[in-house]
Amino acid sequence: MTLVMGILNVTPDSFSDGGEYLDPAKAIARGLEMVDEGATIIDVGGESTKPGAERVTLEEELTRVIPVVHALAKAGAKVSVDTMRAETAAMAVAAGASIINDVSGGLADPAMHATAAALKVQYICMHWRGQSKEMDSLAVYDDVVTDVINELTKQVASALLAGIEPTKLVVDPGLGFAKNAEQNWEILRNIDKFKELGFPILVGGSRKRFLGGENPSERESSSIALTTWLATKHIWGVRTHSVKPHVDAIKVVGQVL
Repeated sequence: MTLVMGILNVTPDSFSDGGEYLDPAKAIARGLEMVDEGATIIDVGGESTKPGAERVTLEEELTRVIPVVHALAKAGAKVSVDTMRAETAAMAVAAGASIINDVSGGLADPAMHATAAALKVQYICMHWRGQSKEMDSLAVYDDVVTDVINELTKQVASALLAGIEPTKLVVDPGLGFAKNAEQNWEILRNIDKFKELGFPILVGGSRKRFLGGENPSERESSSIALTTWLATKHIWGVRTHSVKPHVDAIKVVGQVL
């Protein structure tokens, strides 16, 4: 059954919930609430990756992320750290995280793959072409499905060469990262082709612009619809801002399939 990864942005500038959980106490409470609602994984991130976002310093990222990771892990939650930095990943794992969710797939930090291999934790490798400030200009493909699969294959090969165990790898096609709306839909229409890579697939489409609506809050129903469809495709996991409605949708799919 498709699992739900609850998004916990400990940032002031994330596109949907920026600033809501910047305070560690609020972030921890929200993380525990998502666990109660049925999230399998809580994904803690301290750096916004929305189009145009500025990077934060390592020190700021660690200050935001580590206390929250530690508290949630201590409370028994399964925690992933959403980071492109190997040092942040290592410190988060030391604090209790058991998954590294790297939206750059190892391209932003040359030390990431070796670090993940040494830590022996699950590693999520997302398709990526460049930092947030330039990602919109990089949405140029000959064939988006073929090109993304080929580029993701290279990122996976690098991860395996560094020593990450195949059983620890998850792939993510990277909806919204250097992809416009129609390119996102084309990837989704061809999601079965990504299964041929041979790894579990995580999809993060929650409240993103291609789902329509002027504001992220207007995209909740379409996000749930997407999760429902992905559950019928037996996708490994979905990364979502809300949890309970997605868990409920997945349970319904499980009853009728």
